[in-house]
Amino acid sequence: MNRTKEIWMSGFALFSMFFGAGNLILPPLLGFKATNQWLIVAIGFAMTAVIIPIMAIYAHAKLQGTLYDFGKKVSPVFSVIYCILIYIIAIALPAPRTASVTHEMAIQPFFNTPTLLTSAIYFALVLVFALNRSKVLSILGKFLTPLIVIILLLIICIGVSADVPSVKSGILQAPLIDGILEGYQTFDAIGGVVVGAVLIISLQLRGHTTFEAKKELIIKSGLIAGSGLVIIYAGLIGVGAFYSSSFPEDINRTALLSGLSYQTLGSIGSTFLSVLVALACFTTAVGIITGTADYFKGLLGDSQIVYRITAIIGCIIGVIVGSYNVGFIIDIALPALMFIYPITIVLILLNVVPKKWASSLVFKSVVITTFVFSIPDFLKFIINPTKLEKLVEKIPLAENSLGWVLPALIIFVFVNLLQKKED
Repeated sequence: MNRTKEIWMSGFALFSMFFGAGNLILPPLLGFKATNQWLIVAIGFAMTAVIIPIMAIYAHAKLQGTLYDFGKKVSPVFSVIYCILIYIIAIALPAPRTASVTHEMAIQPFFNTPTLLTSAIYFALVLVFALNRSKVLSILGKFLTPLIVIILLLIICIGVSADVPSVKSGILQAPLIDGILEGYQTFDAIGGVVVGAVLIISLQLRGHTTFEAKKELIIKSGLIAGSGLVIIYAGLIGVGAFYSSSFPEDINRTALLSGLSYQTLGSIGSTFLSVLVALACFTTAVGIITGTADYFKGLLGDSQIVYRITAIIGCIIGVIVGSYNVGFIIDIALPALMFIYPITIVLILLNVVPKKWASSLVFKSVVITTFVFSIPDFLKFIINPTKLEKLVEKIPLAENSLGWVLPALIIFVFVNLLQKKED
């Protein structure tokens, strides 16, 4: 195969892996709230929803291993615990969210049925596909993503060029920070450390055995995937901002995406998008359940029974959590994201920087510091925030849920200088 063609094919495949249909509901409401500050919020969103995930792919290009390799410099035990947490969070939050998005976009507008019924049928089908390893979904996925992208580009182009009411002033106090934190909800940084390993295996199966050849292909395909994500996310944020005067202020995420598609494409286009998003959500859910089941199967002696039990447990969790509305799932995800995302981000960055700056001691020091200083960030979603006010006031950026950033950076520099002095 022509090398340029292979880079583009890998780039589109990587784009499809990151392009979770559930993520589409996040950018429009962000733009809707940011309004005239939509570009600033788009930059913040891109930092955690595009740049960090693509850096995870670059880290895989250097490591060329598995998810376990990301944290092994901290300690083997830490890395195993980290991997288990990643997969537990994946089946407990983003997988059920796909069922909730499907209900609100594709079922609720046409049928007055309860969400529990939708999630029960949805995850019963997910379990069937996960246990039978059908290739139908992988084939379907190849067609779904291009179709959704085409429709979204139409929404963006029509939305940007349409004559809409003047954009009102934004209600966000810190648009850049809001964009950064909303980017957590895409789960794409977590996705990056997981799907990067899948990309490595697929390249090996296609005959790429040399380290440098795989590294070059991954980096270039990552750039293509990242560019595509930026265009889609920024476009949806922009359209959400431009139509901010056309919808009520209390509109939810799924209703806004459906409303924007109706405003730009009419009822047929809106219905078509809803069906495609539902199908794409389904393929994402199957991918998460099978990936998690595969991990625990490998962890526990390559047992097929473990695979089945994990898939069944994952689908039961999916039925329960997926029966709630999207907004509720996003809200309950916050503590988990505030806990796991900072650690994931520093692991990605430490695996990207040159090895001479990322010794085992640096890994340990930075990860421990990040964990300690991110405790107030996730605790304030569990206990009364006023109890943490005095602590938050003393930590820079803690009021913005980024209290771990400066301490982690300071420790990174300090430990490196200390090691350089000892050398």
